[in-house]
Amino acid sequence: MDFMTTRREFITKSACAAGILPLSSFCLPSIFDFADNDSLDVSIFSKHLQFLDYKATGEMAAEMGFSGVDLTVRPGGHVLPERVRTDLPLAIAAIKKSGIHCNLITTAIESVNNPLDMEVLKCASEAKVQVYRTNWYKYKDGMSMQDSLLFYQEEVRKLGQINKELGLIGSYQNVDGIAIGSSFWEVDTILQTVDQKYFGAQYDIRHALAEGGNSWENGFRLLHDKIKVIVLKDFKWGIVNGKWQAINVPVGEGMVDFTTYFKLLKKHHLKPPVSLHIEYDLGGAEQGKEIITVDKKVVFDAIKKDLVTIQKLWKEA
Repeated sequence: MDFMTTRREFITKSACAAGILPLSSFCLPSIFDFADNDSLDVSIFSKHLQFLDYKATGEMAAEMGFSGVDLTVRPGGHVLPERVRTDLPLAIAAIKKSGIHCNLITTAIESVNNPLDMEVLKCASEAKVQVYRTNWYKYKDGMSMQDSLLFYQEEVRKLGQINKELGLIGSYQNVDGIAIGSSFWEVDTILQTVDQKYFGAQYDIRHALAEGGNSWENGFRLLHDKIKVIVLKDFKWGIVNGKWQAINVPVGEGMVDFTTYFKLLKKHHLKPPVSLHIEYDLGGAEQGKEIITVDKKVVFDAIKKDLVTIQKLWKEA
């Protein structure tokens, strides 16, 4: 594939310069700039609404006050990768009918050498998705940790080239546990050689605090200029069955210092798109179950409460 400037990119850039297409893929850096207003652009992570069809997902997201939906396009998700050609356009059209956007998708994409991964990216581009999240990488057996990171650094670099051609931005989420990304330095390393206009970090403050403890601000300093999307959720440490573990809780009821975090974002003039995750117990909705054990209203009320809290904390920060 020729990664020189394509006709599509030339036309889009020209239109951006003229102010004709302010929301097109190649104008994307503008959606990451800080704007002086009192609200964040928050999408609901559709994993938590997988008991709803596409139409109902869009309707409920809009009714709860979200700007958009972060759609799961992965095994077990709202859109299955093998059905992306037919189902992704249907899903996005149904969501947009409610007057909200679907600029974000969460995928299991790992490599340009995977034909299904490439099909997902092509369909995302055609559907005018702006940013996608990849799968998490794991350290390779029989390979040193350093060599594993360099291997994935090359995978990310190649994805960035494809993203440039397709007008997409990829993102890698920091995570807790032993997958690559629990350390801020791991994320920084795999992003070293990619064109960062087309691939960056999906910064998860909950995971950052769980793994970084009091040093999470250093992680933010390291990655802040690479952030494309932020994930918001909360947790606290507690004893469960005699063992200490992270317990997920509603936003504002845990250990995440949202005031300091939001002040840091504002200090650096950052207001990235937000994906709201709900990981505390909601009858299986938190796990992406298609059949949940609580009334749907319980789920909707909890999600809306988190959204209202986020916007309040952002305004006050």
